[in-house]
Amino acid sequence: MRADLIVCGLGPAGRAVAHRAVGQGLSVIAIDPNPDRVWTPTYAAWADELPAWVGDGVVAATVAGPLAWGTREHRVERVYQVFCTAGLQASLSLEGATVVAERAVEVDARLGVVRTAGGVTCTGRVVDARGLGRSPGRAEQTAYGVVLPLEEGEQTLFMDWRRDNGAALDEVPSFLYVVPLGADTVLYEETCLAGRPALAPDVLRHRLEHRLHARGITLSGTEPVERVRFPVQGGKRGHGRFGAAGGLTHPATGYSVAAALAAADTIAAGGTVWTPQARAVAVLRRAGLRALLALPPREVPVFFDTFFGLPAALQHSYLSGHDDLRGTLAAMRALFADLPPTLRRTLATSVIGLS
Repeated sequence: MRADLIVCGLGPAGRAVAHRAVGQGLSVIAIDPNPDRVWTPTYAAWADELPAWVGDGVVAATVAGPLAWGTREHRVERVYQVFCTAGLQASLSLEGATVVAERAVEVDARLGVVRTAGGVTCTGRVVDARGLGRSPGRAEQTAYGVVLPLEEGEQTLFMDWRRDNGAALDEVPSFLYVVPLGADTVLYEETCLAGRPALAPDVLRHRLEHRLHARGITLSGTEPVERVRFPVQGGKRGHGRFGAAGGLTHPATGYSVAAALAAADTIAAGGTVWTPQARAVAVLRRAGLRALLALPPREVPVFFDTFFGLPAALQHSYLSGHDDLRGTLAAMRALFADLPPTLRRTLATSVIGLS
């Protein structure tokens, strides 16, 4: 089989590229062992990250200025949007593509050849969006959440590091994430931002139950549950890799869907998002992850107080500036300057040897 483009993996990144490539008039082969698998995770993004072609119909909820807590409250001056997961998947139609429901076992983007477990050979330009496998050497993000009825006046919490989850000061910290899933429901999720190893789901479940009880919220045990586990490091650009596999996961947040949607047209057309500036930003973000992993657990809320105390433009540059080298450097310098001296020494030690 031959096509202009072969996409391996039909998660959000791969499906977006396949969908946009068909729209550009390319012939597309899309390979995935379970192409009709229904997506279940909750995806969200800052509204200003999304390309214009992503329609409002895929957005379940929009929040202007979600809150963040370290040891005090901060308002993030950006619009935050939570996807309707089913709507997002449906919007990335594969109509017009040839879908092969098999596992890709040999993927060679340099030669433009993919072979499947069933013996199908496909040739053409290759995009490998099969994601990242787990590895003991990779920091991971884990989360455990429950879906509850949405109460009037419910606050959206981008990150809440307050210490009412029962964790000791010297234990790996976790934060509470609270977002509406539409007009009627809300997700409460206890999240380990990055750990090596990351906190296990049972630990996060216990912390979430403790935190909700402390806030007067009682669980029945019948609530829908969301479990999250994925690497926040290990992706590498090049050789046709895209999405998490291609290094688009932000190591400080774990977000990658918006970046993949924004890059889909460029990748479908055969371009690259890895400008020299973007490669330098990726190096700095990896250094930021090392710094985060090196922080003493009791100091993590102080670190995020400092970050969310930065001007909105600098926060934006660090969280969303894929190739904004000047802004990322300015954000990191400002953050470093504003941290307490003991934390500055810890961070300086952890980022020695940028790579």
